[in-house]
Amino acid sequence: MRFTISGRGKPQEMPILPFLSGHFRVPLEDVDSVFGFVEESTLYGGRIFQAPELSENDVEALYGAGIGVRLPLSNHFVTRDEYEAATPFLGKYHREKNAVIITNDDLARWVREDFPLYRIEASVIKNLRSYNRITAALDLYDTVVLPMELNQDENFLRSAPSKERITLFANAGCALTCPSKICYVSISKINKTGEGYFNCSQNLKPRALDGMVDFDLDTLQDLGFSRFKLLRARPGGLTGH
Repeated sequence: MRFTISGRGKPQEMPILPFLSGHFRVPLEDVDSVFGFVEESTLYGGRIFQAPELSENDVEALYGAGIGVRLPLSNHFVTRDEYEAATPFLGKYHREKNAVIITNDDLARWVREDFPLYRIEASVIKNLRSYNRITAALDLYDTVVLPMELNQDENFLRSAPSKERITLFANAGCALTCPSKICYVSISKINKTGEGYFNCSQNLKPRALDGMVDFDLDTLQDLGFSRFKLLRARPGGLTGH
C-alpha cells in the first residue's frame, strides 16, 4: 500500500518527519507524498488558505526521505492569465515524485503541457461516481480520487476500472455524510479573492457528525486497491465543520 498523507493541522514549529511518525501509523517507506499548502497561491482549493502548512525545511526533509510533495491546486476557477502568473510557483516544485491535485480540467491540461514531471491527480471534488466518468477522467489525469462514500459500496469498487490508478480514502470526516458539499465552491472563491464567506451544508441542515471514520484497508486491498489518502483529525475528532 502507498499513502498520500495530509499535512493539514501540523503545528508550524513541528518538523514534518516527527509529525508523520507521531500522528500516523504508517512507515515512512510507505508514504508516497504529503499534501498541504506551501506558499500562498490562488489555485488552492479544498480548505481556506490561512498560512503555509509545509515550510521550506519540511519540503527539503520530505525530499531527503524520498517523499514527494502534493500541491492541492483544486480551485474550481482558473483563468489562463492566472495560470501563467502562477508558473514560477509551479516551477519551484516541479520535480519527480511531486504531484498536483486538480479539479479544473483546463488547469490539468496546462500543467500537463508545461510541467510534465508532476503527477496529476483528479481531486475528490470532481465527484467521480460512475465507471464512465472515471475512465474519461483517466484520459487526462494520472490518478483519480473517488468520493469517500464509495468505500462502502463493495459492488461498485469490485468492478471499478484501472484500480491501480485510483486513490481511495483511508479514513473520512465530515464529507462522508455531507449531502451537498457546497463548501468547495465557496472556498474556491475565498482563496481566489480573499472575499466572500464560508458556506457549509451544516449551517443549512444540521446533521450528526461521525467524527473520523477508519475504513478497512485489508478489505479494500483485497478488492484490488493499493493507493490511499490519509487525513488527520482536527481537535475534537473532526476533519471539517
